[in-house]
Amino acid sequence: MTHKRLFTLLLIMLPAIFTACSSDDDDDLIGKWYRVSDFDGLARSDASSFTIGNKGYLVCGWTGKKCLSDLWAYDMETDSWTQKASFPGTARYLATAFNIGNKGYLGTGFDNESYYNDFWEYDSTNNTWEQKAPFPGSARRGAISFGLGGKGYIGSGFDGNYLKDFYSFNPLSNSWEQIISIGGSKRTGATCFVINDEAYVCCGQNNGDYVKDFWKFNPSSGTWSQLRDIADTSDDDYDDDYNIVRTNGVSFVIDGSAYISCGESGSLRSDTWKYNPQTDLWENVAKFKGTTRTATASFSSGERGFIVSGKSSTLQFDDIWELHPYEYDDEDY
Repeated sequence: MTHKRLFTLLLIMLPAIFTACSSDDDDDLIGKWYRVSDFDGLARSDASSFTIGNKGYLVCGWTGKKCLSDLWAYDMETDSWTQKASFPGTARYLATAFNIGNKGYLGTGFDNESYYNDFWEYDSTNNTWEQKAPFPGSARRGAISFGLGGKGYIGSGFDGNYLKDFYSFNPLSNSWEQIISIGGSKRTGATCFVINDEAYVCCGQNNGDYVKDFWKFNPSSGTWSQLRDIADTSDDDYDDDYNIVRTNGVSFVIDGSAYISCGESGSLRSDTWKYNPQTDLWENVAKFKGTTRTATASFSSGERGFIVSGKSSTLQFDDIWELHPYEYDDEDY
C-alpha cells in the first residue's frame, strides 16, 4: 500500500475512531443504573416526592391529560409498590414536597387553571392526611422545598413572575415564618438536596435563561452562602467541562454526595453529575440509562438513590431506576 493510499484510508477512518473513543469515554464513567420494579400507578410527570426511612412516596402529577392526587409508597428493601391514602386536596402537578421525621408535607402546585398555596401533612404511621396552616407566600408552581433541623422550607417558583422568596414551617406550632431570600437569581424548576444538616439549591430557569449560581443554606445562622457556579464561568480549569445547568432536573444523595440528572436545557438531558461538598466540585458520572427525560421525581434514603416517572416530548413514564454509584456499566447504551 502506498503512503498516499494509507493517508487517504486514515482520513476515512478518523471519524469512526473518534466516535469509538468518545463512546468509550462515556462507558468509562463510574456508576451503573439498574431498572427496578415499575411504578404500579399511572405514568406521569411533574409529580412530587419525599422519603421516609427506606420508603419513597410519589404523589400527584400530570398524565399528559389530567391532574392526579393518588399517593404511592415504594419499599426500597422489597422493591415493591403500595397505594396509600390519596391526597385530599385538589389534584395538581408541579407541587413541592419534603419530609420531617415520619411525616411528609406537600404544598403549592398548579392544575392548569389555578396556582395553590394550601399545605398538607401526611402521617405515614396512620396513613392519613391533615391540612395545615397555608403557605404564606403567593400561590405558585415549580417551587423547591426541603426538611432540615425539624423544620420545613419552601421557596422560589413561579406565580406569573419568577420568585426567590423563602419561608420556614414549624410543625410543632403549625406556623410559618419568612426567612432571608435565596441570593442570586430568581428561579423555577430548580433542584435541592440536604447534606450534613445544610441545604443546597441550584439549577432552574429564569426569564428564558438557565440559572448558573449555586447556594447553600445554614439553618443555624439562617443565612445563604454562594458556592462555585455550576457552569464554566471562571478562569480556572476546574469548570472547563461543566455542563450542569438545566431546569426540571432531579437530585438525590448517596453517602454524603449529591447527584443531579435528567431535566432539560434546550433539549432533554440524561447526563449525571456528582457533587462533593468538601471540595465544592462536580464530577461527570454515568448518564441516566432510561429514556432521556425531564420533570422526574426522586427518592433518597441517604444510602440509595432512585429516579422515577417523568416525560419526554411525547410520553409520560412509569419506570424507576436506581444508581449504584461505585460500579461500572460494561453494557452498551
